[in-house]
Amino acid sequence: MFGSTIARMPFFRLNDDHMNPDDLGDFDPETVPRAVAAFGGHMVTKGMELAMHEHRKDELVLTMRGIVRLEAGHGVWIVPPRCAVWIPGHVPHSVSVAGDVEMHCLFVEPDAVPALPRQCCTLTISPLLEHLLVHATHMPVMYDPDGADGRIAAVLLDQLSLAPAEELRFPMPADARLRRIASAMMTDPSDRATIEDWSRRMAVAPRTLTRILQRETGMSFGRWRQQLHILIALQRLDQGASVQAVALDLGYEGASAFVTMFRKALGKPPARYLAERRIGAH
Repeated sequence: MFGSTIARMPFFRLNDDHMNPDDLGDFDPETVPRAVAAFGGHMVTKGMELAMHEHRKDELVLTMRGIVRLEAGHGVWIVPPRCAVWIPGHVPHSVSVAGDVEMHCLFVEPDAVPALPRQCCTLTISPLLEHLLVHATHMPVMYDPDGADGRIAAVLLDQLSLAPAEELRFPMPADARLRRIASAMMTDPSDRATIEDWSRRMAVAPRTLTRILQRETGMSFGRWRQQLHILIALQRLDQGASVQAVALDLGYEGASAFVTMFRKALGKPPARYLAERRIGAH
């Protein structure tokens, strides 16, 4: 089904929302009889969404650049630099991308990496693991499990099992009213409306919204919004935006207030946080 045995893992390109039909061919990672299957992609798009779906295999989505947003279960991941989202098999998820995006997707046979959680999470990707994953997207689809590529796949899985999980998730409540607020905040992150403002807009008592949010996410409204701001900031800073510009985009009065929030949340200022993620990446 894969043509010749030297068929390579695909790398697709999409521009102006038109995909080259030859890029993926009949490649289906679900049916590749190997421990790993992978593909990469480069897209330039104003916005594209892959509707809710699920896989038999476990999946890792690594973002190299651009904005990739993934929703699964009760969470939204705005995948930050040097990170990837781990999606265990049979977990429904949707993916949306926008801008100049490069991403790599790794599909893993179930139970091949038993050390990883059986729920979605964000994993920090080391430079070694990143290079192994990118290499996998250039291997033959039917690589020799006992050859050099098979050994690469084994090391890739070993490194994946060691990747630390991070709490870089924006919890998505099940409550329809809170989901409307979440969607509005993602669309306009500079909106500084308080929970009282939202309660007036939606004609719901603020205590009701606060209680449901705490029950479904474990967070106060301020902490919930802050988590979204951190994820958006990581994306924009990695794309070259200045701290001042990001601070204003997120509705802060200036860079100082934003940096203070960021340091309290992640333990270090934005520049140092991003610099440490980039060490050894090239």
